[in-house]
Amino acid sequence: MNKQTALRRLDLGYFVRPASEAGGSQPRVEPVLAYLVQRDEGLLLFDTGVGAADPETEAHYRPHRRSLEAALAAAGVTLTDISLVVNCHLHFDHCGGNPLLGGKPVLVQSVELATARRGGYTIDELVDFPGATYEEITGEAEVWPGVRIVPTPGHTAGHQSLVIRENDGTVVLAGQAHDFASHFASDHLARQAALQGLEPPLPTYQSWLERLTEFDPRRVLFAHDCSVWEPPRHSS
Repeated sequence: MNKQTALRRLDLGYFVRPASEAGGSQPRVEPVLAYLVQRDEGLLLFDTGVGAADPETEAHYRPHRRSLEAALAAAGVTLTDISLVVNCHLHFDHCGGNPLLGGKPVLVQSVELATARRGGYTIDELVDFPGATYEEITGEAEVWPGVRIVPTPGHTAGHQSLVIRENDGTVVLAGQAHDFASHFASDHLARQAALQGLEPPLPTYQSWLERLTEFDPRRVLFAHDCSVWEPPRHSS
């Protein structure tokens, strides 16, 4: 029997992506979302919000932060209750609250940590801070029974997602593997079309989508999109 899981989404603010990065003529305001996973083994926090950045980055993205402490308090927990941290990657809008959690194990892909430590990638103070405790992973890893890290490179070489088996099906915390639920849906359909033998041209998709599909996800949630992907239901 699967263990009971409580999953809560945390609102940690937003930032403004400039039009030059948004792929259009308008800037786009994107949420910053983290996820609290409660299991018998403890509390896992997936991403920690927007960290303090240099003046140039602040002006570029104009972030509006909600403190991690406030978001956790709304969920009825505190920083000390967190057992484990998983960052999908180490950009400043995903690991910003890590320095508040010194001494807590942070699970990260080895290639991601190495890239972050080379400089020019993120905010250095958000990576190596007092009490920083990393558990480096190469590839997949089972965190707790029914909770698994799966590499989903693309946005960064060391990007990772979290797969959680629940009693009503599997949930994937996809971070920024896709910017939007609609992008995930498009790739999912492209894969389906290819498997059904539809002739090219067809869109390409990341190879790791095959692995995520093996878990038969019932919900996929994202770091910068409040929408949730769910599989279509065939009518009888």
